[in-house]
Amino acid sequence: MTIRVHLAAAALCAGLVASPLPAAETAKKPAYGFSTLKAADVAAARAKAEAWLKSVGKFDQIAFDKVWNNEGRSVLDRVADTISLGNSEAAALLETARKADSPAAAQVPGLLKDAKQDVFFRANLALAFAKANATKKAYEEALEALNGVSPEQVVDPATYFFFKAVSEHATTKRDAAVASINRLLDDVAETPDRYRMVATLMFFDIVNWSPDPKDLTNIERLMDNSGRRLDLARPGEKTQDIQKKIVFRLDEVIKEMENQCKGGQCNGGACPNGGKPGNKPGSTINPSNPAQDSMLMGGSGPGKVDEQKLRKYAEGWGNLPPGERAKIVEEVTRDLPAKYKPMIDEYFKSLNRIHGLQSK
Repeated sequence: MTIRVHLAAAALCAGLVASPLPAAETAKKPAYGFSTLKAADVAAARAKAEAWLKSVGKFDQIAFDKVWNNEGRSVLDRVADTISLGNSEAAALLETARKADSPAAAQVPGLLKDAKQDVFFRANLALAFAKANATKKAYEEALEALNGVSPEQVVDPATYFFFKAVSEHATTKRDAAVASINRLLDDVAETPDRYRMVATLMFFDIVNWSPDPKDLTNIERLMDNSGRRLDLARPGEKTQDIQKKIVFRLDEVIKEMENQCKGGQCNGGACPNGGKPGNKPGSTINPSNPAQDSMLMGGSGPGKVDEQKLRKYAEGWGNLPPGERAKIVEEVTRDLPAKYKPMIDEYFKSLNRIHGLQSK
């Protein structure tokens, strides 16, 4: 079974999607298949970059060789550096985007929306821009840039789907994030271990999201997004819409609690009449027995995967003796439903590869 099947089954169990694959994914499958998207190797990317640079009449052999002989830079970075050699507007855009102390772009530049531009140029410039913006938490602009191009057009499809998933996860686009994680883990050949691990963690975090929009953790995510946008100096319409939604959801919660109290479901001292609201069947608001952090909410069956615990194990994995690592793997997978085990097994194999450890 493929990673896609396991992720889709898990999403179904948690009530995240209505079918194993979104309709768009189903339609695309015959064109892509499994593990058919591959990163361009250095020679192929260099050849395409050289052809583009010559097509715009800006080829300089010395400058070009300097870019491509720098093996410390990724293929995507070298393609972006080549783009900077051939287009001054793109060079200025990338210089600003890459500076850690410069503000994130408040909008996607028109250059990235111009369909008349060369496909190689526009797609890879969009990916470099999106990566830089996502790193600065400007997720909306990163998503807009990525949605304007195709993963088949970029030299690094793993980076495309990874930062797309990161941006969708951060902006609570759950179905879109699950779909991007599916594509990253299943359709991209040789996905880097660091991407595979973080994507797995994002997935299990998503599975824990409550489907109830009035759940306080969902309201908290809205607050985080509002705060993030204010930190980016974006108090405009989008931020105001988020803030209105927060107020509306909180008002719903308060009214629901008041109605429960009026119905005689109060116990304790939290309600206006001295009681505490009871809980409707399936409600996640103030439950009398809060679910453990590791429980998968909204699904049927146990499913005990704690995303925070996995992160903690990853931090010191390379310093643990083999016996301790084996115990951790056993602990995490002991009561795990069969559909989740391949993902967690792959997670620990990725940890082993990163730390140069031998996998069983």
